[in-house]
Amino acid sequence: MTQNKQTKPASGGVTHPALTLWQNATGALGIPMTNDYLFRALLQENNTVLKGLVCSLLHLAPSEVVSAVITNPIELGSAAGDKAFFLDVRILLNNSRFINLEMQVVNEHDWPERSLSYLCRSFDYLKAGEDYIGIKPVMQICLLDFTLFPDHPEFYATYKFINIKNLISYSDKIRLSVLDLTRIDLATEEDRSYGIDHWAALFKATTWEELKALAKDNDYINEASATIFQLSQEDRIRLECEAREDYYRRQRYVESRLSLLERTETALERVETALAEKGSALEKTEMALAQKGAALEKAETALAQKGSALEKAETALAQKGSALEKAETALAQKGAALAQRDAIIRKQTDEIDRLRAQLASLSGSDQAPL
Repeated sequence: MTQNKQTKPASGGVTHPALTLWQNATGALGIPMTNDYLFRALLQENNTVLKGLVCSLLHLAPSEVVSAVITNPIELGSAAGDKAFFLDVRILLNNSRFINLEMQVVNEHDWPERSLSYLCRSFDYLKAGEDYIGIKPVMQICLLDFTLFPDHPEFYATYKFINIKNLISYSDKIRLSVLDLTRIDLATEEDRSYGIDHWAALFKATTWEELKALAKDNDYINEASATIFQLSQEDRIRLECEAREDYYRRQRYVESRLSLLERTETALERVETALAEKGSALEKTEMALAQKGAALEKAETALAQKGSALEKAETALAQKGSALEKAETALAQKGAALAQRDAIIRKQTDEIDRLRAQLASLSGSDQAPL
């Protein structure tokens, strides 16, 4: 098993009574750990926890963090409007680079654009006359209570500007990371070795018992849990956290209504598309039927024409048969006439032969002696 590289604070831990008092707390947490006001209050109130979280997310050893200063602190407990949390925590780390930490609970489907906007604003901070080479590196780290890219879920992802062909870095002064609090199951061995999964589990915890289990072998989580317990006892801070929860509920309601509307519109579009496709198919079917009807009509016309030609042929054949019959009758008549003539000729021939015989007989009598 990989040794967790983050278990104890380097120094500067808070030693208030809450470090032991919170261990007696039981049941559900009064305020979700994803509440962005509580998130800011925790990191602003306890610098040790802030350093521990930064070390984990940046893969740093505690000794590498000399200072972590929040440059946009708020007065804890003071009223904050809905628009006051566009950027939760801006940290100057070791006076050499800026880290933006943002907790986002509601998916408003514009996070890539919003996070880039926050990142670019933090990067563009040079004053008049300062050289560009002096720009401090800026990193935006987004802790999201939803999956940013559902088709490509990832627990902890980091994005940089690189050449898409040879993967050469364009600049290491600007980068963006996304921690998906809902997909701790996808944490890599490296993520676990730096305790990022423990921090994610801290922010997703819903009971004090869960926090106790996490804090058992991790002093950073113990510090964080104690500070959260202390903050939750302060009425003003608790009221502000509850106000944020009301804001989340309104946002989720709007989001759910918009989602329902989008699903309805999508369903209607699908129905319209299906109807259009069916209409197109029906039109094609009607066209095919019309073509088949035209072909059938042509076939019937050709058949009628063939029938007419056959009828004419039969008529002509009948006429030829009648003519042949007449010719045969005439031939028979001619044959009969010839037979009669032959009979007459035979009679005449026989008569001639008889006469010749008589003549011959007479001629012979005349020649006999006296």
